[in-house]
Amino acid sequence: MILEAAAGVFAESGYDGASTTAILARTGLTRGALYHHFPSKEDIAAALVDVQSEALVAPERPIRLQAAIDLTLSFARKLQRDPVLQAGVRLTVEQTSFSEGKVVAYQRSAEVVLALLAEAAERGELRPDADVGDVADLVVGAFTGVQLMSQIYTERRDLLHRTSVLWRCLLPGIAAPELLPHLRTAPEPVDGTAK
Repeated sequence: MILEAAAGVFAESGYDGASTTAILARTGLTRGALYHHFPSKEDIAAALVDVQSEALVAPERPIRLQAAIDLTLSFARKLQRDPVLQAGVRLTVEQTSFSEGKVVAYQRSAEVVLALLAEAAERGELRPDADVGDVADLVVGAFTGVQLMSQIYTERRDLLHRTSVLWRCLLPGIAAPELLPHLRTAPEPVDGTAK
C-alpha cells in the first residue's frame, strides 16, 4: 500500500518534489506507521527501485536467446501497466538528488541479460564474434533508451512495438544466422492482443 501510494506521488512530483507528507495523505497511515516500514523518503524510493528485480525473471525457453528477447518484452508489458514498476524505472533514469540503488538496478538487469546471453553463446546461438558482455550492455542501454522514448512519445503505448524493432535490428548482428528464422521478436498475445 505504501509503495503504491509513493509510486503515485513520485509519478506526479518526481523524487525531489515528493514528500512523505504527500505519501502519508494517500495511505491514511500515521507517520510512525510509515517510518516503521520506511525510515525515510529515500528508503521508500530505494524499495521502488528494487521492484525492478521482481520483473527480471527470464522465461524458460529452449532457445536462450529467445528467453532474452521474451524477458525484455515481458518487462515492457509490465512497465506499461504497473505504476509501482513505472515509478522504480523513473527513479533510476531521472537526474535528481536520489542516487540509492540506481547503479545496482542497471547492474542487476545487465547480470540477468548477460547470464542468458552466456548460455546462448555456449549453445551456439550467437555469432562467434559476439562479445556477450558488450551485447548485454548494449541490450540494457538500448532498452532503457527505447522505453524512455516510448514514455515521451506515447506514454509507453508503443513500447512493445519499439522493443520488437530493437530486437529485429539487433539480432542479425549477434544471432547465429541459422537461428534467425526461429526467433520471434513480436510479443506473444495476451487476452487476444499483443499491445
